[in-house]
Amino acid sequence: MNFLRKLLINEDGITTVELILVLVVLIAIVLIFKEQLLSLVDNIFDTITKGAGEISA
Repeated sequence: MNFLRKLLINEDGITTVELILVLVVLIAIVLIFKEQLLSLVDNIFDTITKGAGEISA
């Protein structure tokens, strides 16, 4: 009976489950907004490239 009580009180696995759930939600968000994120990253890199060209010229 002592083993069962310790097993029910033990909460070490909860953090692992929470971490997995957070990762699943983040992956889902990335998949849903993939097009917008790619567009944003492209715009940022274009701006950086244009700025670097002006600095070196």
